[in-house]
Amino acid sequence: MPLPQSHHDELFLPHRTNSDFISDAVSIDIQDDLAHHHSTDTVPLLHNTINSHRSSNMTGPHKYSVLLPTYNERENLPVIIWLLTKTFQENNIDYEIIVIDDNSPDGTLEIAKQLQKIYGEDRILLRPRAGKLGLGTAYVHGIQHATGDFIFILDADMSHHPKFMPEMIRLQQSKNLDVVTGTRYAGNGGVYGWDLKRKVISRGANFLATVLLRPGVSDLTGSFRLYKKEVLAKLISSCISKGYVFQMEMMVRARQFDFTIGEVPITFVDRVFGDSKMGAMEIVSYAQGLLKLFVAV
Repeated sequence: MPLPQSHHDELFLPHRTNSDFISDAVSIDIQDDLAHHHSTDTVPLLHNTINSHRSSNMTGPHKYSVLLPTYNERENLPVIIWLLTKTFQENNIDYEIIVIDDNSPDGTLEIAKQLQKIYGEDRILLRPRAGKLGLGTAYVHGIQHATGDFIFILDADMSHHPKFMPEMIRLQQSKNLDVVTGTRYAGNGGVYGWDLKRKVISRGANFLATVLLRPGVSDLTGSFRLYKKEVLAKLISSCISKGYVFQMEMMVRARQFDFTIGEVPITFVDRVFGDSKMGAMEIVSYAQGLLKLFVAV
């Protein structure tokens, strides 16, 4: 989708039909704002939102760094960053968002640069890489530049709604947990936008991994998590897996190191823009990686 050609073409939000879909799935409250502002008013609206909450900090001395690896997320990036910023500001949470783009051919990095001009270099940090080098190394790269003492990881495609972050923070603070992970498979968690086949594959993959690895969490294949910074660094340095199995190994290693883990039910929604990166090769790679991890641990 091309950027709108106007004097405010630095940033765009999706057309109403797309935001309606997201709202139906995960209660994104974009509509009220869009209903009162034309597309050319987007940047002033965001500037007003950004500048209205810069002082108090509900979380005390803590700062939260969001690691956001991207590859071909040109259309999703403005929305997820807007939602992240809105969530943090409304809850008086000190934050920074680190965009780690792997040389996306769709111009994701250029969009990120425009977003940085709007939100400020203290809030949006750009740490691009030369190519697709893997999720684990993206986190390593991001941690090296993170100034927060806590790290959030989530997908940039809006599958994970930032509205669950305050609850994850509250749970972590109440029990001084090392890790808080979002779960689709406990409490009122759920998945929207997937057909039956993909739901069965996901459930089956999670069940098989749970039986083989016994990590003690209900959603081993999830990737929406909050870590203490030093905990995440230790887990990454100990992991040997790549691809989708990497996230599973993080939880398995956390149990091995006796790190404390909590879970918060979340709603997962399938991506609205762009193509899913899950295919037949990824499924085969997952199975192979799971067996290797089972032998290794």
